Amino acid sequence: MELLFLGTGAGMPAKQRNVSSLALMLLQERNAVWLFDCGEATQHQILHTSLKPGKIEKIFISHLHGDHIYGLPGLIGSRSFQGGTTELTIYGPKGIRDFIEVSLSVSQTRLRYPLTIIEIEEGCIFEDDQFLVETALLDHGIPSFGFRITERDRPGTLDSGRLKAKGIPPGPIYKKLKMGESVQLDHGETVSGLDFLGPDIKGRIITILGDTRPCANALQLAEKADVLVHEATFAAGNEEMAVEYFHSTTTQAANIAKEAGVQELILNHISSRYLKADWDQLVHEARNIFPNTQLSNDFSQMTIAPHKS
Repeated sequence: MELLFLGTGAGMPAKQRNVSSLALMLLQERNAVWLFDCGEATQHQILHTSLKPGKIEKIFISHLHGDHIYGLPGLIGSRSFQGGTTELTIYGPKGIRDFIEVSLSVSQTRLRYPLTIIEIEEGCIFEDDQFLVETALLDHGIPSFGFRITERDRPGTLDSGRLKAKGIPPGPIYKKLKMGESVQLDHGETVSGLDFLGPDIKGRIITILGDTRPCANALQLAEKADVLVHEATFAAGNEEMAVEYFHSTTTQAANIAKEAGVQELILNHISSRYLKADWDQLVHEARNIFPNTQLSNDFSQMTIAPHKS
């Protein structure tokens, strides 16, 4: 599981930061990619990475401001032109369906794959046997959602040493035991995989927030997350401006991370007023409150290691 930042800027494209888009790379977990927001020129950003558009399984849109959605029509069309045939599901606030359908209709774009559009409300918007995605409204000028992605717990490590000591050699039987099943051995004894499994491996939690002022729902979505991606449009000391424009400062993001008890904070959605020479100061402001803070940059990647059993 990796995070790949495709665009980390706020409002409009800049030379060093494109507008918002973040890929959750789930290649080992489900051979798929989940995209969060799709600002202008996201498909251009993808060209500089190893990401394959055909692998994009889901796109989650936090809100309908242009810097988060203007890249959608191009990416949707290119995915088809490049031979994508698997279903794509797009989740977003009310209005996302009209935006996509009108764009495709006016441009007479014909897709070669099934496209499903789901207009979301607060609560659970997706779940299967691997992941649960929950969302809640944040505090922004238009409806803006945050997302909490929870990986389900997995069975613990199989104690192969004990199995071998019991005279059970490696083979297909181990797979069944790993699943917690009971297996009858050649000499008639029945063994249960549960007796040879360590504690369940706790799933990872990633929280990705759309544009927002600090709010209770941001805190709730971030609770005990392994990684929190929080907007930090403004530097510390610009709280009045942040309130006026419905955004957050570096220190406000750090306070949310600290109060929520997250493991790591990544500052995102950085205003173009802050040049490269300012970036260290932005991180320093947040680290004074929450030490394990990183600043996102376009094309930066972060591996989220599995928990140990």
